[in-house]
Amino acid sequence: MEPKIIDTFGRPHTYLRISLTDRCNLRCFYCMPEEGIELMEKPSIMTLEEIIEISKTYVNLGVDTIRLTGGEPLVRKNFEYLVRELSKLSITLKLTTNGILLDKYFDLFEEIGLMKINVSLDTLDKAKNAFVTKRDYYDRIMKNIQDGISRGFHIKLNVVLIKGVNDKEINDFIALTKDQHVDVKFIEFMPFKGNKWDWSKGVSEEEILKIARSAFGQVEALPNPKHSTSNNFQVEGHQGSFGIISTITNPFCSDCNRIRLTADGKMKNCLFANSETDILSPHRKGESIDQLIMDTIRHKKHSRDGMDLKMDADQYENNRSMISIGG
Repeated sequence: MEPKIIDTFGRPHTYLRISLTDRCNLRCFYCMPEEGIELMEKPSIMTLEEIIEISKTYVNLGVDTIRLTGGEPLVRKNFEYLVRELSKLSITLKLTTNGILLDKYFDLFEEIGLMKINVSLDTLDKAKNAFVTKRDYYDRIMKNIQDGISRGFHIKLNVVLIKGVNDKEINDFIALTKDQHVDVKFIEFMPFKGNKWDWSKGVSEEEILKIARSAFGQVEALPNPKHSTSNNFQVEGHQGSFGIISTITNPFCSDCNRIRLTADGKMKNCLFANSETDILSPHRKGESIDQLIMDTIRHKKHSRDGMDLKMDADQYENNRSMISIGG
């Protein structure tokens, strides 16, 4: 279908990320502020039927990929019903999860063809994992990752790199790609409300590649797929690969095709955008939202919602916390 959601820079938007909930069974400090967040009231959250109907609207406007996120999407009640219905649309359906509950859904995912799963995993150290997540699910997460790989799922590990926390594990993660088809995505630490961001805690692409080459020698740059959010690499002889999402030092915005829909039905043009468009309210009134969606994307700025390299705290502190956006 011809894309109809096109911004003023000529970028067609065909990839929709839907946050199913702002609830999560982990408490990662870079995602959830220490003081917690004010959880959305149930009446304000999209019902499963509303998610399905709104998704159909986006698909009719040219969206061909939908990724389900959270919070933690697998804690959403009646999740099975939702993914069964979404799998009937002419889209590629993907999932981002913390991995805790994957064992409950592998059979379902195989049945409906949801084979692309991103698992957020910031450390391979069990004790450190408990420090980052404030919970102790490490063994279950690791077992689910290995089971997913062995069952043929395309597993990507999302690793938010934070200096002094997990930057010494870069090569440990890359080593996972040696004998199995797993991809690792290193993500620069990004600023959101309440996560105490500053770039002194960040690790750049240049640093990551220097560390990787010191251990593995030859690191080959791979062709990046269209609309890729990462620069991708592979160690010679490894089955898997690793990528670097350098949102801060080298943003991928020029080819962006992504739209975000929060659990309470607000459309965000960019992860960093403060402005949001209420899609849910007019939908509940029975109004068409097609033109609203197309008009909203025309307000999209070219890069990071206009934030410069300094990443002004006045702007990102007025955004939502990461857990209530959907990553």
